[in-house]
Amino acid sequence: MGTLYQSPPASSIVRDLKVTIQDTSVVFPAKKTEKRFMFLSNIDQVLNFYVQTVDFFPANPEFPPDVVAEKLKTALSKVLVSYDFMAGRLKLNQESGRLEIECNGQGVVYCVASSDYSLDDIGDLVYPNPAFGQLVVQKLDNVEAGDQPLCTVQLTSFKCGGFAVGISNNHCTFDGLSFKIFLQNLASQAFDDNKPLAITPANDRTLLAARNPPRVTFPHPELLKLKIPIGEEDQNLPVFDCPEEELDLKIFKLSSDDVNSLREKAKPDPVSTGDNNIKITSFNVVTSHIWRCKALSFGGDDPDRLSTVLYAVDIRSRLNPPLPGSYTGNAVLTAYATATCKELEDGPLSKVVALVAEGANRMTDEYARSAIDWGEVYKGFPHGEFLISSWWRLGFSDVVYPWGKPRYSCPVVHHRKDIILLFPDIDEEKNAVNVLVALPMKEMEKFQTLFHKLLKEVDHWH
Repeated sequence: MGTLYQSPPASSIVRDLKVTIQDTSVVFPAKKTEKRFMFLSNIDQVLNFYVQTVDFFPANPEFPPDVVAEKLKTALSKVLVSYDFMAGRLKLNQESGRLEIECNGQGVVYCVASSDYSLDDIGDLVYPNPAFGQLVVQKLDNVEAGDQPLCTVQLTSFKCGGFAVGISNNHCTFDGLSFKIFLQNLASQAFDDNKPLAITPANDRTLLAARNPPRVTFPHPELLKLKIPIGEEDQNLPVFDCPEEELDLKIFKLSSDDVNSLREKAKPDPVSTGDNNIKITSFNVVTSHIWRCKALSFGGDDPDRLSTVLYAVDIRSRLNPPLPGSYTGNAVLTAYATATCKELEDGPLSKVVALVAEGANRMTDEYARSAIDWGEVYKGFPHGEFLISSWWRLGFSDVVYPWGKPRYSCPVVHHRKDIILLFPDIDEEKNAVNVLVALPMKEMEKFQTLFHKLLKEVDHWH
């Protein structure tokens, strides 16, 4: 149960993909777009950093990489008409002190590249190889911060005819769900049938504007006040960090059976608890299991120590009225759950799952509006012992392009202490999940022991 993912031996990891940039161009919207300034919500404001994603595609004889490169470039130009802000630039409004996007049609950078390797040569796609960063345009040299494109796309062909599409975009443009919709729309425009977008994006970020005057109606222990004015913070300042060389990195795989087993264990005994209404989702049980391991590996020696786990909740359907499903901005807020180490160690899994579920249930319309208003008053970012960032169910690998679905889709990982990443497995096992953990060596030893031990235990409530 709960296998430790066998990372490839260090000697087999390709550390240099030998990527050569063949061509770099700027892609503009296919039609002229209106010049305007786009309002960014308080959630968007604090996400001024770049996220990199890579999709790996196997060779398709009907779509060699040079054909794909042209089709993708054309599709990008078409899609930028509806996503005009992607072709804009991020600016700080000196009067309001807020970041906004100047929709000025300056375009997206598009690179065509090649690698000296085949896809099979680069080995295990699941392992977060730092070399995958070579498949993405990280940042343009000799370009001022205010002129950096909000999105870059790189198509890298491999010797086998397979290729990778690496996208780097500023997080203020999309959350995970809206990025998936962007990819679906990009894919739809790559077909030769001149059809409209698969899903019409809803670009009005004022739907998440703070109330006037702002009303903070809840305490928000999950948020930390920011002393530095928005836009002036060091972009390399993460919420959680530790020198990378001090971190041990491991991937723990939970199979569908493991996840189902956790769900079974999480069922409360209604006779003992009187509670049979806990939302036992796969995410809630996996988050609960990780929380126990992380809290007890970090400070389990002190039973009274409080541990707080943070995790994102999509608020689109939780607002009144709900946001459009195709809302393009960041519509996720940080939920939290807090317990003592003793409660996490001794209590049944059902109690821990109930705390995680309660954290999500807390995210009502009023709570979400209060959190957004808190951002208006204090600025700031999430604050807790650690954060679970889930790419598990985003479904990037389900997007259908003319040349097929990706073999695998993954983030380019920057190892951060106290950010634990959930991402899907490469095989067809639908409910399986990989858990990427980066911790100091001694903490990792404890985490690994607990991960397997707690998975095997049958709660004493059964």
